[in-house]
Amino acid sequence: MTSERTQISTTSQSGLEGRRALVTGGTSGIGRAVALRLARDGAQVVVHGRDAERGAETVREITATGGKASFVAADLTDAADVQWLASEAGDIDILINNAGISLFAPTAEVDVAAFDELFASNVRAPFFLVAALAPGMAARGHGSIVSLSSMAGGVGLVGGAAYGATKVSLEAMTRAWAAEYSPSGVRVNAIAPDPSTARHPQAVSSSLRSEKPRRCTAPRSPRRSPR
Repeated sequence: MTSERTQISTTSQSGLEGRRALVTGGTSGIGRAVALRLARDGAQVVVHGRDAERGAETVREITATGGKASFVAADLTDAADVQWLASEAGDIDILINNAGISLFAPTAEVDVAAFDELFASNVRAPFFLVAALAPGMAARGHGSIVSLSSMAGGVGLVGGAAYGATKVSLEAMTRAWAAEYSPSGVRVNAIAPDPSTARHPQAVSSSLRSEKPRRCTAPRSPRRSPR
Protein backbone atom coordinates (compact mmCIF):
# COMPACT_ATOMS: atom_id res chain seq x y z
CA MET A 1 0.00 0.00 0.00
CA THR A 2 2.79 2.39 0.89
CA SER A 3 4.60 1.58 -2.36
CA GLU A 4 1.45 2.28 -4.38
CA ARG A 5 0.90 5.67 -2.70
CA THR A 6 4.54 6.61 -3.33
CA GLN A 7 4.29 5.78 -7.04
CA ILE A 8 1.05 7.76 -7.44
CA SER A 9 2.63 10.73 -5.67
CA THR A 10 5.77 10.81 -7.81
CA THR A 11 3.70 10.46 -10.97
CA SER A 12 1.38 13.34 -10.12
CA GLN A 13 4.32 15.60 -9.28
CA SER A 14 6.46 14.68 -12.28
CA GLY A 15 6.22 18.07 -14.02
CA LEU A 16 7.97 16.92 -17.20
CA GLU A 17 5.95 19.13 -19.50
CA GLY A 18 8.28 21.19 -21.64
CA ARG A 19 11.23 18.84 -21.05
CA ARG A 20 13.00 16.92 -23.80
CA ALA A 21 14.32 13.43 -23.19
CA LEU A 22 16.64 11.20 -25.20
CA VAL A 23 16.33 7.47 -24.58
CA THR A 24 18.96 5.32 -26.26
CA GLY A 25 17.80 1.84 -27.13
CA GLY A 26 14.26 3.12 -26.78
CA THR A 27 12.52 0.79 -29.22
CA SER A 28 12.34 -2.34 -27.06
CA GLY A 29 12.57 -3.69 -23.53
CA ILE A 30 13.51 -1.36 -20.71
CA GLY A 31 14.28 1.54 -23.05
CA ARG A 32 10.84 1.38 -24.64
CA ALA A 33 9.14 1.24 -21.24
CA VAL A 34 11.11 4.28 -20.09
CA ALA A 35 10.29 6.21 -23.28
CA LEU A 36 6.58 5.48 -22.87
CA ARG A 37 6.63 6.52 -19.23
CA LEU A 38 8.50 9.76 -19.86
CA ALA A 39 6.05 10.65 -22.62
CA ARG A 40 3.10 9.85 -20.38
CA ASP A 41 4.57 12.22 -17.79
CA GLY A 42 4.70 15.03 -20.34
CA ALA A 43 8.21 14.92 -21.78
CA GLN A 44 8.90 15.19 -25.48
CA VAL A 45 10.85 12.02 -26.18
CA VAL A 46 13.57 11.41 -28.74
CA VAL A 47 13.56 7.65 -29.22
CA HIS A 48 16.85 6.19 -30.40
CA GLY A 49 17.31 2.79 -31.97
CA ARG A 50 18.64 1.00 -35.00
CA ASP A 51 15.40 -0.47 -36.33
CA ALA A 52 13.27 2.17 -38.08
CA GLU A 53 10.16 0.01 -38.01
CA ARG A 54 10.30 -0.55 -34.26
CA GLY A 55 11.13 3.11 -33.81
CA ALA A 56 8.04 4.11 -35.76
CA GLU A 57 5.89 1.75 -33.69
CA THR A 58 7.16 3.28 -30.45
CA VAL A 59 6.53 6.81 -31.71
CA ARG A 60 3.02 5.82 -32.85
CA GLU A 61 2.22 4.37 -29.44
CA ILE A 62 3.33 7.59 -27.76
CA THR A 63 1.52 9.96 -30.12
CA ALA A 64 -1.65 7.85 -30.08
CA THR A 65 -2.16 8.83 -26.44
CA GLY A 66 -1.34 12.50 -26.98
CA GLY A 67 2.37 12.35 -26.32
CA LYS A 68 5.19 13.86 -28.35
CA ALA A 69 7.99 11.77 -29.79
CA SER A 70 10.39 11.41 -32.68
CA PHE A 71 12.76 8.66 -33.77
CA VAL A 72 16.44 8.91 -34.62
CA ALA A 73 18.36 5.91 -35.95
CA ALA A 74 22.05 5.64 -35.07
CA ASP A 75 24.70 2.98 -34.56
CA LEU A 76 26.29 3.66 -31.19
CA THR A 77 29.37 1.63 -32.07
CA ASP A 78 30.13 4.32 -34.68
CA ALA A 79 31.63 7.46 -33.14
CA ALA A 80 30.36 9.66 -35.99
CA ASP A 81 26.82 8.31 -35.52
CA VAL A 82 26.97 9.15 -31.81
CA GLN A 83 27.85 12.76 -32.60
CA TRP A 84 25.10 12.88 -35.22
CA LEU A 85 22.55 11.53 -32.72
CA ALA A 86 23.50 14.24 -30.23
CA SER A 87 23.13 16.96 -32.85
CA GLU A 88 19.78 15.61 -34.05
CA ALA A 89 18.46 15.38 -30.49
CA GLY A 90 19.18 19.05 -29.81
CA ASP A 91 18.78 20.51 -26.33
CA ILE A 92 18.04 17.62 -23.99
CA ASP A 93 16.93 17.85 -20.36
CA ILE A 94 16.84 14.10 -19.62
CA LEU A 95 19.33 11.59 -20.99
CA ILE A 96 18.74 7.87 -20.50
CA ASN A 97 21.83 5.86 -21.44
CA ASN A 98 20.06 2.55 -21.89
CA ALA A 99 21.42 1.07 -25.12
CA GLY A 100 24.24 -1.39 -24.91
CA ILE A 101 25.63 -4.68 -26.09
CA SER A 102 25.58 -7.71 -23.81
CA LEU A 103 28.18 -10.39 -24.43
CA PHE A 104 28.94 -13.34 -22.18
CA ALA A 105 31.66 -15.70 -23.37
CA PRO A 106 34.80 -17.39 -22.04
CA THR A 107 37.61 -14.85 -21.88
CA ALA A 108 39.77 -16.79 -24.33
CA GLU A 109 36.95 -16.73 -26.89
CA VAL A 110 36.37 -12.96 -26.94
CA ASP A 111 38.19 -11.54 -29.93
CA VAL A 112 39.48 -8.00 -30.33
CA ALA A 113 36.61 -6.93 -32.58
CA ALA A 114 33.95 -8.05 -30.09
CA PHE A 115 35.84 -6.45 -27.18
CA ASP A 116 36.16 -3.13 -29.00
CA GLU A 117 32.49 -3.19 -30.01
CA LEU A 118 31.44 -3.72 -26.39
CA PHE A 119 33.42 -0.73 -25.18
CA ALA A 120 32.36 1.43 -28.12
CA SER A 121 28.67 0.86 -27.40
CA ASN A 122 28.67 0.60 -23.61
CA VAL A 123 31.36 3.12 -22.66
CA ARG A 124 32.40 5.41 -25.50
CA ALA A 125 28.85 6.18 -26.69
CA PRO A 126 27.47 7.29 -23.30
CA PHE A 127 30.67 9.24 -22.63
CA PHE A 128 30.36 11.32 -25.77
CA LEU A 129 26.59 11.74 -25.46
CA VAL A 130 27.14 13.21 -22.00
CA ALA A 131 30.00 15.32 -23.36
CA ALA A 132 27.68 16.72 -26.02
CA LEU A 133 24.51 17.18 -23.96
CA ALA A 134 25.46 17.75 -20.30
CA PRO A 135 27.06 21.19 -20.80
CA GLY A 136 23.73 22.48 -22.10
CA MET A 137 21.94 21.05 -19.07
CA ALA A 138 24.46 22.73 -16.79
CA ALA A 139 24.06 26.05 -18.59
CA ARG A 140 20.28 25.86 -18.12
CA GLY A 141 20.70 24.92 -14.46
CA HIS A 142 18.82 21.63 -14.55
CA GLY A 143 18.93 18.17 -16.06
CA SER A 144 19.01 14.49 -15.33
CA ILE A 145 21.27 11.74 -16.64
CA VAL A 146 20.45 8.11 -15.85
CA SER A 147 22.65 5.29 -17.10
CA LEU A 148 21.66 1.64 -17.04
CA SER A 149 24.29 -0.47 -15.37
CA SER A 150 24.22 -4.16 -14.47
CA MET A 151 24.92 -6.51 -11.60
CA ALA A 152 27.81 -7.69 -13.78
CA GLY A 153 29.59 -4.49 -12.80
CA GLY A 154 29.73 -5.53 -9.16
CA VAL A 155 29.61 -9.32 -9.17
CA GLY A 156 32.07 -11.69 -10.81
CA LEU A 157 30.17 -13.69 -13.42
CA VAL A 158 31.58 -16.50 -15.51
CA GLY A 159 32.00 -15.22 -19.05
CA GLY A 160 31.27 -11.65 -18.00
CA ALA A 161 34.78 -10.19 -17.75
CA ALA A 162 34.52 -7.90 -20.76
CA TYR A 163 30.86 -6.96 -20.31
CA GLY A 164 31.28 -6.39 -16.58
CA ALA A 165 34.26 -4.15 -17.26
CA THR A 166 32.09 -1.90 -19.43
CA LYS A 167 29.58 -1.50 -16.60
CA VAL A 168 32.28 -0.74 -14.03
CA SER A 169 33.55 1.92 -16.43
CA LEU A 170 30.04 3.35 -16.81
CA GLU A 171 29.63 3.60 -13.06
CA ALA A 172 33.02 5.26 -12.65
CA MET A 173 32.07 7.82 -15.29
CA THR A 174 28.77 8.39 -13.51
CA ARG A 175 30.51 9.27 -10.26
CA ALA A 176 32.84 11.65 -12.10
CA TRP A 177 29.95 13.26 -13.98
CA ALA A 178 28.06 13.76 -10.74
CA ALA A 179 31.05 15.58 -9.28
CA GLU A 180 31.41 17.64 -12.45
CA TYR A 181 27.80 18.58 -13.19
CA SER A 182 25.83 18.36 -9.94
CA PRO A 183 27.00 21.83 -8.77
CA SER A 184 25.16 23.17 -11.83
CA GLY A 185 21.90 21.41 -10.96
CA VAL A 186 22.30 18.28 -13.08
CA ARG A 187 21.50 14.97 -11.36
CA VAL A 188 23.59 12.01 -12.50
CA ASN A 189 22.81 8.43 -11.48
CA ALA A 190 23.33 4.86 -12.60
CA ILE A 191 20.93 2.07 -11.73
CA ALA A 192 21.21 -1.68 -12.15
CA PRO A 193 17.76 -3.18 -12.74
CA ASP A 194 17.45 -6.65 -11.27
CA PRO A 195 16.65 -9.64 -13.49
CA SER A 196 12.93 -9.48 -12.72
CA THR A 197 12.81 -5.88 -13.93
CA ALA A 198 14.66 -6.85 -17.11
CA ARG A 199 12.07 -9.56 -17.76
CA HIS A 200 9.19 -7.16 -17.04
CA PRO A 201 10.38 -3.78 -18.38
CA GLN A 202 7.10 -2.05 -17.54
CA ALA A 203 8.27 -2.16 -13.92
CA VAL A 204 11.33 -0.04 -14.64
CA SER A 205 9.46 3.24 -14.16
CA SER A 206 9.32 2.69 -10.40
CA SER A 207 13.06 1.93 -10.36
CA LEU A 208 13.94 5.08 -12.28
CA ARG A 209 11.59 7.29 -10.30
CA SER A 210 12.33 5.92 -6.84
CA GLU A 211 14.12 8.22 -4.43
CA LYS A 212 16.37 5.29 -3.48
CA PRO A 213 17.18 3.19 -6.56
CA ARG A 214 18.73 -0.20 -5.94
CA ARG A 215 22.10 1.11 -7.03
CA CYS A 216 22.87 4.79 -7.27
CA THR A 217 26.50 5.46 -8.11
CA ALA A 218 26.37 9.24 -7.97
CA PRO A 219 27.77 10.86 -4.80
CA ARG A 220 25.62 13.33 -2.93
CA SER A 221 28.26 16.01 -3.22
CA PRO A 222 31.45 16.37 -5.26
CA ARG A 223 34.66 15.08 -3.69
CA ARG A 224 37.43 17.62 -3.23
CA SER A 225 40.32 15.45 -4.34
CA PRO A 226 41.37 11.82 -4.22
CA ARG A 227 43.75 10.71 -1.49
